[in-house]
Amino acid sequence: MTQTEQKSAEMIRTLRARNPEMRERDFARIHKISEAELVAAEVGHTATRLRIDLEMLLNGLTAAGEVMALTRNESAVHEKIGPYEKPVIGPAASMVLGDEIDLRIFPKEWAFGFAVEKRGEDGAIKRSLQFFDAAGTAVHKVHARPGTNLEAWSMLVDNLRHVQQSDTIPVETLTPVLAEGQPAGAAELRESWLGMTDTHQFYPMLKRLKLDRLRALEMIGTDYAWRLEHEAVAGLFEAVAGTGLPVMVFVGNRGCIQIHAGPITKVAPIGPWLNVMDETFHLHLRLDQVVAAWAVRKPTKDGHVTSVELYDAEDNLIIQFFGKRHEGIDERPVWRGIVEALPAAAGKDAA
Repeated sequence: MTQTEQKSAEMIRTLRARNPEMRERDFARIHKISEAELVAAEVGHTATRLRIDLEMLLNGLTAAGEVMALTRNESAVHEKIGPYEKPVIGPAASMVLGDEIDLRIFPKEWAFGFAVEKRGEDGAIKRSLQFFDAAGTAVHKVHARPGTNLEAWSMLVDNLRHVQQSDTIPVETLTPVLAEGQPAGAAELRESWLGMTDTHQFYPMLKRLKLDRLRALEMIGTDYAWRLEHEAVAGLFEAVAGTGLPVMVFVGNRGCIQIHAGPITKVAPIGPWLNVMDETFHLHLRLDQVVAAWAVRKPTKDGHVTSVELYDAEDNLIIQFFGKRHEGIDERPVWRGIVEALPAAAGKDAA
């Protein structure tokens, strides 16, 4: 990690005043600052610095009732409306296991937190809690809604208030940690892949074999992973929308993974974005940033599980889709059939 050169908070506020309508993420990118630095510059104005205390945060959000949870990466935005229910706190990973809001949280990646209050064009105050990694990239945000218990929300903000209310933060450049040693070959990968009994064994397997995710898909063989045509992405949404088929949609970043489990109803393409605009689930996916789409089979003790995975130009995982299933029950044949019917790239042998 290396610390980056910073603009002063006053300079950031001045620049922002000239471009008040620009989206925060776009403004930060154009002005070569992190989004966290942009928010921090408003400490003492529209923002309050918060401590990172996941146990207090998740339990406090449970008391706040209905909110909107937002997790994103560069190419996908995942929004869920509902309460934070059934929090599970752990040192390496924490979870929220509600019917609507379902999260996997990696605490060591959470570096900065803020409570933000801004008055909208309609005069109403918009409240949010925003959390960032050490590079200043957003890992998770929570937005208050009309049904939010504002007394519980305010109490949570007070309890999390950081003793230092500085309007600058020491962001760092994060460099990927490369695995040491020789990566496994195709035969070793295949033996380990076929030995899986649970999909949660997949990431530990890759780590043990010193392989990145996309390289493993390319190596495993087309009976377990095959490339899809780009048109398969929209085709997947068309095939499931309005059918009532429950699916699982995973969007994540280094600090948080957010999951939707249920049907998809309203799909609306707008420009490069493919959008889901359902009552409690909103998804915004940049189709023009999808460089590779893969269909993947992973063995489990209940038979193999089928997913669709999308990757960007830097080989980062953008989003995953599964058919919703319960442990001990086979994957739904209709989901498996939808994935297997998606157009393969140059035939299923493309890998």
